[in-house]
Amino acid sequence: MTIDAQALDQIFLKARTANGFTDEPVPEALLRQVYDIARMGPTSMNTQPTRYVFLNSPESRARLLPALSPGNLDKTRVAPVTVIVATDTRFHEFMPEVWHKEGAMENFEANAGLREATATRNGTLGGGYFIIAARALGLDCGPMSGVDLAKVNAEFFPDGRWRANFLINLGHGDDSKLFDRNPRLSFEQACKIL
Repeated sequence: MTIDAQALDQIFLKARTANGFTDEPVPEALLRQVYDIARMGPTSMNTQPTRYVFLNSPESRARLLPALSPGNLDKTRVAPVTVIVATDTRFHEFMPEVWHKEGAMENFEANAGLREATATRNGTLGGGYFIIAARALGLDCGPMSGVDLAKVNAEFFPDGRWRANFLINLGHGDDSKLFDRNPRLSFEQACKIL
């Protein structure tokens, strides 16, 4: 079973990184739909460490602006929603609820290196799933890493439990703000078959 060409175009082949947005709002119900799809993506041991903070007002986004690089300011000001994709450093506390075998919470609690690596890797995966889900539901995404994450953490996560990973501007893209598509590496450049 495969998805059709139109779906592939919408999610990957013709989808573009949004650098500007229309003023069409993104309702909370749609954000919930995106999350409900994204949460189904696989993570190791079903850890689900990704957390999402939706900044859907000019006031909430204004709190973020001091942390952004200059190239990300204008597009973040006009985006209907900016998502802080974060990682829960205590994700393992939910393991009894989300994993079918006993002892997982205690295993992560006892092994800081495993806990940190699992949170980082799977938290980033969750952000990728979120982008795919948003595109599948007709939204455009502008993921950004031009941000001072320490400032974001100080402003939004002062208790340190959640840590910012990257940002996504979200809404309905303004095609007049798109850059030309940059090349992608070929299979031969990026892959090996052993």
